Amino acid sequence: MSPVLILLIFLLQSGAGAEEIIGGHEVKPHSRPYMAFIQFVCDDVDICCCGGFLVRDDFVLTAAHCLGSSSQVSMKVTLGAHDVTTQEKTQQIIPVAKAIPHPDYNPKDHSNDIMLLRLERKANRTKAVRTLKLPKVNAQVKPGHVCRLAGWGLTSFSATRGPADLQEAILIIQEDQKCKSNFHHYSNTTQICAGDPKKTQAAFKGDSGGPLVCDNRAYGIVSFGNTESISSGIFTKVVPFMQWIKRSMKPI
Repeated sequence: MSPVLILLIFLLQSGAGAEEIIGGHEVKPHSRPYMAFIQFVCDDVDICCCGGFLVRDDFVLTAAHCLGSSSQVSMKVTLGAHDVTTQEKTQQIIPVAKAIPHPDYNPKDHSNDIMLLRLERKANRTKAVRTLKLPKVNAQVKPGHVCRLAGWGLTSFSATRGPADLQEAILIIQEDQKCKSNFHHYSNTTQICAGDPKKTQAAFKGDSGGPLVCDNRAYGIVSFGNTESISSGIFTKVVPFMQWIKRSMKPI
């Protein structure tokens, strides 16, 4: 079976709820205050969703493939959420003013799968809404490093609906050679591979765009995976795109 985008977009019909990370556990409500729940129109009809994370009061970082077919039209970001099916008092729902996918994003090989969303207004920082730090210049995580991934994605191949509370999994950075053998288009220059060979813990549909958090900083962004290697997935490295991120967030 050829690789498929199991981490792409969870097609969330209007009124439906998002599900869990595979093999994850529910986190303490609002303990990951940087998490963003992104909704947008895809296929000109469906309402789709992705994850993302707040990097500045007016910017959310996510995956470029989360743009779908809607451009920034009707895109909205929910911050401060734990249960995305209810209107919690902590939630801030903010429309997207502009979607900025990386200019070299290539959906065929998933390269440069990174995008910034400029919000129509700044988020109000609260206990439930905070930014996540980005890595320092030239920082890197080595194989064996333990990281965390949170999201509202599906819990299994057969799942269609389930609890909408934020879930989290513990993932381990994998060796580049192993990633190259599992993923034909893997590039260690701009991508990082993480999972757990001993346990089935992984991101799945709906987790796209979420952060791979190592040492309290976002080192990766959920990009793609394949059904033959559910124990690992590919994340876009944040560090190689730091200059692009800074330029794109400059005041207009």
